[in-house]
Amino acid sequence: MEEKRSSMENSVRNPVVAGSFYPADPVTLRKMVTEFVEAAQPDKLKGDVIALVSPHAGYIYSGHVASYNFKLISGQTYETVIVIAPSHTEFFNYSSIYNGKAYRTPLGDIPINNELVEKIASLDNNILIDTKGHIPSPSGRGEHSLEVQLPFLQVVLGNFKLVPIVMGNQNRKTIESLGKALGKALEEESFLIVASTDLSHFHDSAAAGRLDQIFIDHLRNYDIEGLSKSLSSKTTEACGGGAVLAAMTASLKLGATDCRILKHADSGAVTGDRSNVVGYLSAAIIKNERVKKNPARSDENSEKTDQTGSGTDNKNSSLSKEDKIFLLKFARKVIETKFSGRNLDIDIPLSPILKEMRGGFVTLKKNNQLRGCIGYIEAVKPLIETIEDMAESAAFGDHRFQPVKAEETSELSIEISVLSPISEIKDPLSVEVGLHGMIITRGVQRGLLLPQVPVEWGWDREKFLNQTCLKAGLPEDAWKSPDTKIEVFTANIFSEEEFDLP
Repeated sequence: MEEKRSSMENSVRNPVVAGSFYPADPVTLRKMVTEFVEAAQPDKLKGDVIALVSPHAGYIYSGHVASYNFKLISGQTYETVIVIAPSHTEFFNYSSIYNGKAYRTPLGDIPINNELVEKIASLDNNILIDTKGHIPSPSGRGEHSLEVQLPFLQVVLGNFKLVPIVMGNQNRKTIESLGKALGKALEEESFLIVASTDLSHFHDSAAAGRLDQIFIDHLRNYDIEGLSKSLSSKTTEACGGGAVLAAMTASLKLGATDCRILKHADSGAVTGDRSNVVGYLSAAIIKNERVKKNPARSDENSEKTDQTGSGTDNKNSSLSKEDKIFLLKFARKVIETKFSGRNLDIDIPLSPILKEMRGGFVTLKKNNQLRGCIGYIEAVKPLIETIEDMAESAAFGDHRFQPVKAEETSELSIEISVLSPISEIKDPLSVEVGLHGMIITRGVQRGLLLPQVPVEWGWDREKFLNQTCLKAGLPEDAWKSPDTKIEVFTANIFSEEEFDLP
């Protein structure tokens, strides 16, 4: 290994996919990247970007998605960028960090942060300084997943140092070793992490959307364990899933509080062939100084529930009529602002409950038919931020529906459900229709129905249990099995119709 280190010291890793995944001519390449970035319109985020999740296909296929990430950080200053990528070309049972002089692209050389490389590698035996995954394998194939991120970074950031990491194995041990080491090594650094991955591979567009949505939901909820289980069980797909999990683990240790989805698409959007696609995603992990710790991922989240399992949280304040009217108007304003191109500008009341950590759903209907419904099950954010995120996601991110169009907004009706904490029940007969929402889980399969659903459909308790099982992709009688977990919650539900709002 010492021989490898000494031979690597002054070496430069040359590009291996220039001319195939992206243009080899520097002028053409810079022009292509610049045009992608200028066309991207990511939402403005509150907080500091710690990490990005970025696709790594050929630029003509995924460049329009990747550009959302890089537009977001354009003009920012980071001393070092850590790129974590999967190995497609050879297997090795560790994370490999290249510690040569530079990584080269047609746009120039990016110097390696050798000191930081040494520091990271010293923290865990599953991280080695090596050329595997960087220099072409004995078969002659060269790894593309790290390299394709670099021209985008060069265009939007200018000068920075690089820590290039390729994961030869994406098992739990390798992921945790790398995530924890990065979390420790980067505490005093000016850094950005980029996790390189594509999503589902070679399904029709509808199936790909379903697989990708599972990945997106875990990412949006910052659910590291859930994403790990879904990847292991193959209920979702990502060739760089381990890179994403390592980035999430490191970012959480470094103060991350949120993950925002910037853009999702598949290759069919470019090729027109929807029968055999690859999914692509841009997402940003951020640190929001207003939220120092996420109680949904903390041992401090120990709110008491009553013995009936209703999840009543007596120590939190309740919503007033004024709070409800404000939140409904706020949700509509969030959606309408997306079409105006202006920043969201609204005076937020001083009501304490808006700052409380609450789960919540925003439901959109059109002509009494569902038009979108997305929410945070757990209390991952202050209520005002939960409603802001979910209003936008229900309108534009529910993959069961096409994004809402500007001309539809006047036809939409908005309903908000503010959730209590969740509690597990042992006796299914304690479920109360009209009071409880329900979550049923077995293994990696999970289904949720809000309290208003069985009321709207006229279901009794057994039908409610059956339908929640079906929502989880389980047999309808799975709730009878001791291996099935049943959880309930209550919700404060209110709508525009209730207050005769336009």
